Amino acid sequence: MKIVILGAGQVGSSVAENLASEANDITIVDTNAERLSALQDKLDVRTVCGNAAHPAILEQAGLEDADLLFAVTQSDETNMVACKLGSTLFNTPTKIARIRSADYLSHPEIFSRDNFAVDVPICPEQLLTDYIVKLLEFPEALQVLEFANGKVSLAAVRAYHGGPLVGHPISYLRTHMPQIEARVAAIFRQDASITPDGNTVVEAGDEVFLITATENLRGVLREMRRMDKPVKRVMLGGGGNIGRRLARAIEDKCEVKIIEYSKAGAERLAADLQKSLVLQGDVTNEELLEAENISEMDVYCALTNDDEVNIMSALLTKRMGVRKVIALINRTSYVNLLQEGSIDIAISPVQSTIGTLLAHVRHGDVAVVHSLRRGAAEALELVAHGDAKSSQVVGKRVEQLDLPKGAAIGALVRRRAGATGANGANGEAQVVYQVIIAHHDTLIEAEDHVIVLVVNKRLVPRIEKLFQVSAGFF
Repeated sequence: MKIVILGAGQVGSSVAENLASEANDITIVDTNAERLSALQDKLDVRTVCGNAAHPAILEQAGLEDADLLFAVTQSDETNMVACKLGSTLFNTPTKIARIRSADYLSHPEIFSRDNFAVDVPICPEQLLTDYIVKLLEFPEALQVLEFANGKVSLAAVRAYHGGPLVGHPISYLRTHMPQIEARVAAIFRQDASITPDGNTVVEAGDEVFLITATENLRGVLREMRRMDKPVKRVMLGGGGNIGRRLARAIEDKCEVKIIEYSKAGAERLAADLQKSLVLQGDVTNEELLEAENISEMDVYCALTNDDEVNIMSALLTKRMGVRKVIALINRTSYVNLLQEGSIDIAISPVQSTIGTLLAHVRHGDVAVVHSLRRGAAEALELVAHGDAKSSQVVGKRVEQLDLPKGAAIGALVRRRAGATGANGANGEAQVVYQVIIAHHDTLIEAEDHVIVLVVNKRLVPRIEKLFQVSAGFF
């Protein structure tokens, strides 16, 4: 696939790194020649130095025959203009734009084909906020991801000494919890993946990925970990875009305190938020943290733009008695280093949002992609099309599929024929879907949404090929 990426910043360079390793033809456009040179030395990509909103630069980047445009510069306006030019001058099939302004996002008609022609507007800050909100909702989990419009959830948890499932084979889960369908889709033990079966024994320290219907998630997590108390008191270190969005999202449910270094920024936050307490100060100031009773907080989130500040404040607050710390870390090497230390959860902003972009690059009908374990693994939601003759999956049981080692089908979501539920807000009957936890004898039908977990992203092309239908079907 030929892809043009506008913007070589954090998002753009991370997208390029993910896609360049998958044999895509990538061109990156940016105004910073030094940044482009560094990327060219590191990745097999082509670079163009110039303004991404200029037609001549886009033509030089090869947009006239590109399959996909990622406009992820720091400027919303540049991204939107580039998408409009891509549509008007170059007829680019798919155009994705990074949009940070809530004002633009609140008027979706701006992105229509007749206006700025943005096929997919994404807001990494909002995606990251939603990701953290899930972690606060399920404080036992390291990661909580949703599929099929929220009908299925995949959660990663750390098994602990004395946990209900630790020391028992996975088959014990069904015996111990007969009313709830769930599956252990993958286990990572000391950074090595284990393909689980019913006889696999869960050990303390294992990172276990569980998949179940979202309505059953809390009950399933209870089997793996002692349930933490609900999160009621949260302190946020940093009141930037993410801190402000997160405070706004949780302040009706939690007692929220924000520490913002800038006086002007603190004043804007105080005016913008309704219930949160805004403090102006340094997140690494031990006296300030102690005065604000950090030891009584359920969660501390380090959300500044500085990795080192986030790391130090998270370590400090953990030492001072906060129950759980979450740190935003941009540098991948730092994330890998800190994930199993004193910091409970180190979040890479790019890895938590990259899936939204990858879903448009994957071959076949891929509805959702989620990055797992700092980008090393992936979970995909694919739609099975065709029939028994044209498809390698439709009409077959899971055990009959040619799945590569390290790939597992966790669940299916199936539309129940002729079944409708209560009327929705528009008065129309709502379609009823059935969540099916996959077993060896589960039969895949046409139009099923199939959730597949791969422990190594290099397996993804084989999964994509498996779900593609033959040309004769069309």
